[in-house]
Amino acid sequence: MGQSQSRGVKVQGLLQSGAVAHALLRGDPAVKRLLLPVTSALLVAGGIALLYGRAELSSSFWLVGTAVVLAVLLVDVALTFSRGEYGLDLIAALAMAGTLVLGEHLAGIIVALMFTGGEALEGLAQRRARQEMTALLSRLPRTAARSSDGQLEEVALEELKVGDRILVRRGEVVPVDGTVKSDAAVLDQSALTGEALPVRRAAGEPVMSGSTNAGDAFELQATSTASDSTYAGIIRLVEAAQAAKAPMSRLADKYALVFLAITLAMAGGAWLLSGDPVRALAVLVVATPCPLILAVPVAIISGVSRCAKRGVLVKGGGALELLARIKTVFLDKTGTITDGRARLIEMKARTDLDPLEVLRLAASLDQGSHHVIAQALVSAARERGLALETPTGVRELPGFGVSGRVGNHSLAVGGWEFVKSTVEADGFTDEIDTWIRRDGTVAVAAAIDGKLAGAFLLADQVRPEAGTVLRNLRDVGVDRIVLVTGDRADLAASVAAFLSFDHVASELQPQDKTRAVYEEKSRGPVMMVGDGINDAPALAAADLGVAMGARGAAASSEAADVVILVDRLDRLVDAVRIARRSRGIALQSVLAGMGLSGAGMFAAAFGYLSPVQGALLQEGIDLLVILNALRALGVPLWVRLKPRTLSSEELQALEAEHRSLAEVVDSIRYTADRIRHLSGPDVARELAALETVLRERLLPHERREDEQVYSRIRRSAGDPNALAGMSRTHMEIQRQVHALTSLRKALPVAGPNSTQRYEIERLLHGLEAITRLHFAQEDEIYRSLEFD
Repeated sequence: MGQSQSRGVKVQGLLQSGAVAHALLRGDPAVKRLLLPVTSALLVAGGIALLYGRAELSSSFWLVGTAVVLAVLLVDVALTFSRGEYGLDLIAALAMAGTLVLGEHLAGIIVALMFTGGEALEGLAQRRARQEMTALLSRLPRTAARSSDGQLEEVALEELKVGDRILVRRGEVVPVDGTVKSDAAVLDQSALTGEALPVRRAAGEPVMSGSTNAGDAFELQATSTASDSTYAGIIRLVEAAQAAKAPMSRLADKYALVFLAITLAMAGGAWLLSGDPVRALAVLVVATPCPLILAVPVAIISGVSRCAKRGVLVKGGGALELLARIKTVFLDKTGTITDGRARLIEMKARTDLDPLEVLRLAASLDQGSHHVIAQALVSAARERGLALETPTGVRELPGFGVSGRVGNHSLAVGGWEFVKSTVEADGFTDEIDTWIRRDGTVAVAAAIDGKLAGAFLLADQVRPEAGTVLRNLRDVGVDRIVLVTGDRADLAASVAAFLSFDHVASELQPQDKTRAVYEEKSRGPVMMVGDGINDAPALAAADLGVAMGARGAAASSEAADVVILVDRLDRLVDAVRIARRSRGIALQSVLAGMGLSGAGMFAAAFGYLSPVQGALLQEGIDLLVILNALRALGVPLWVRLKPRTLSSEELQALEAEHRSLAEVVDSIRYTADRIRHLSGPDVARELAALETVLRERLLPHERREDEQVYSRIRRSAGDPNALAGMSRTHMEIQRQVHALTSLRKALPVAGPNSTQRYEIERLLHGLEAITRLHFAQEDEIYRSLEFD
């Protein structure tokens, strides 16, 4: 016995040493991570000692484990008290303290084990979030190439002074504000201003830090230091917003004070009426809020894990809980509602040229340029399956265009003024000059062998899933959706014209977005979704910030509470649904666990349960609520029982097939444009060629969808009339193709008259419009089927 006591004293003395005590008082995370394995080891060690008849040694092991956990818990309780917060941890502290005072060491170590288990689960979620963020924070520049005495040297940003000359290489982020000293610079400012298309800055024009060099290397003269730059100012806004942001309220905290008051009243009443402090301790042990300490973290972390599988990184349980309660959503335009990249939306060519051949030649030459618009044109050609050739003799005038040869042709491709200067003006030149003047687009012209061949319009397009996302957000409880953007009012209005926003705010600076978020908070929890550096302050200021991290700025990902790691806005709705389900399961576990604990507290108050029996009963309750909480890790039962309509691979294949048919739909437009200029016999040949393409490619695709895809969706929905309207569109497309055949066959040998030309053009424009709309509708339907 004396030896056992001596060992216990030695262990206690070791734990009370200065280093450990100091770590505990500082709340050292490394020490906290050791609590669960240490507590588990001491519980097991005590049990082994008890089996060998060493009751005193076992008590010492359990006492030490309880005391260590209690010491850490008391530090946490003191810190929460200093912030004016009162949590359920106090009940666990009282229960452990009571077991130490009354010598109920087994009950104490069981309570300690339950507490450290909950803490470990919370820590696991936070560490996982930090690890996932590592790859997202690489955008911020750390050094710059400064020119000094004709030599370049890499220096830290802090060493840059006003007046220094810096070489900004292709793809680098501009480190400080400055003016262009080279002939020109091509910059991607989407992360700063929200403008998706690149801008050109001539010599002497200003450049903002945080922009990305989208063209050739250029020389910049600094007009600010790194600490005074635009980028640094935005970072300071982020820091200020984060400092002012209130801590996220937790589900468990809502029940803390009420449950604490009930527990203390019952424990005090049991002691007062019976005169036995052990009864009060039994009540405290049974009341130890493990359904909250364990079940809530299990459910929430399970939700965090499911979100990660869907490509959504949630930085901790508090963020997931708040995600389930959002009432107002702010959505940035560029890169969030829109794709954030320039895409080919329309092209026009001379009537004697095939538009696709003009695109093929222009894209072949643009392979020799790294300009973002040139690469967009190359991507458009490849999406249409065009075989590109290797260009020769490529010469590029940065920011203007490129010239060179492709096969036997000499070409010039680039901005309108650049290409117009290489050709002679004629009627087609005037037509293109008028055609390209559209807001929100970038025009690329192409000249072949000294003649203007055609032009292409590129624009940042609204994501195909945007409409579905807005509808689903309202379905899951969002009351208000606001579009915010730094773009011009007319561009914002063009997006809001067909999407259901409650309010639109345009031409906003970062501080304006932050102010708008603060003003909206009075309505309820606010979520801000964005991707650029200019969104970072608003993300930090919002109750919940969500960053589009796949192609967004690292500053926005760092400031956000949630990061969408894939370039899909609909994953936001997935995350909200998962969060709501996880929170609902957590709430079920809490209410069930507290109800069972309440019954056990009554039994303990009347002497039917000892502290150890109460602790074991509480363990049984814990097991039940944890098993229930683990349901949040899996797919809902109704989803598992529901037959899968289409696999992800099948859905992606359908989207890819639509992309491959883009050239077919384009050919309908090109034929309509050419009809009025073609000679009589050429009209019939052109229509026959188009009809062949439609019957060999478009109509078989529509039939397969109706007979195979739609039928599966109908069976899955249990409704034979599902998608009836979409099937009617298939019928209309087939009817119009048949009408085209009839018109062609009715043409006289000499060619169509003016009335017939008009009817053919009208039919083709209608067929193109209905086919494009139908494809867009199907893409939205197919994306909506991806949620598991």
